[in-house]
Amino acid sequence: MRMAFPRTPTFRLDHCRALVTGGSRGIGFAAAIALASAGAEVWIMARQADQLHDAVKSAAAEGMRLNSVTLDITDTARVSEVLETLPDFDILVNSAGLARHQPFLEVSEANFDAVMALNLRATFFISQQVAQRMKMRQIAGSIIHISSQMGHVGGPERSVYCASKFALEGLTKTMALELGELGIRVNTLCPTFIVTEMSRANLADAAFNRYVLDNIKLNRVGTLEDIMGPVVFLASPASALITGTSLMVDGGWTAT
Repeated sequence: MRMAFPRTPTFRLDHCRALVTGGSRGIGFAAAIALASAGAEVWIMARQADQLHDAVKSAAAEGMRLNSVTLDITDTARVSEVLETLPDFDILVNSAGLARHQPFLEVSEANFDAVMALNLRATFFISQQVAQRMKMRQIAGSIIHISSQMGHVGGPERSVYCASKFALEGLTKTMALELGELGIRVNTLCPTFIVTEMSRANLADAAFNRYVLDNIKLNRVGTLEDIMGPVVFLASPASALITGTSLMVDGGWTAT
């Protein structure tokens, strides 16, 4: 009998629809552009209408179309209403997130609640609603949580952020266990420090920059381009047997 010849799975996302929360800037915007470049029809969701407008305009200047949805995903009731007006999605990328760094002994309840409300609670419930629709429509989809290397290690003045991301890692494993029989895959993508508008000021501090580079084995901070390939990989048939795990994009930070 002739051996079956293996064929490389496609990384293309033609005929797929993707929703990216926090998609108006930074990692979320880069993820949206990566998915669109791979052929997906992409919706980006964020709170600020002006930032969404700029993101859509920037993509259009490069010949790409992004659909925008102005929405605060911490309002779970409103999320449910809005999702009813949108098409079904094959891919969900949860990139909306918040960081408020303080020493553990000084963390306020307000900052704790704000970080957990977005990084964990909002992510939990929009994932639940999208997954329910995937089940109803029998869509073997991919849900990707943008987590962090800080979901696997500790960091100074990052107790709340780390707590939210460690929780997200646990959520991912349980979602993968429960949704696997439906063909729905759930994974996290865990970047190290990435140069964005939000991180640029911190990375400009010489002491902090030295701390970061001392821990990244490849001796450089990440760029938005560094997360684009991994997002497409986790969304595509190329990762068809991967679920319940973390893809570390951390330059070797967590290798030790």
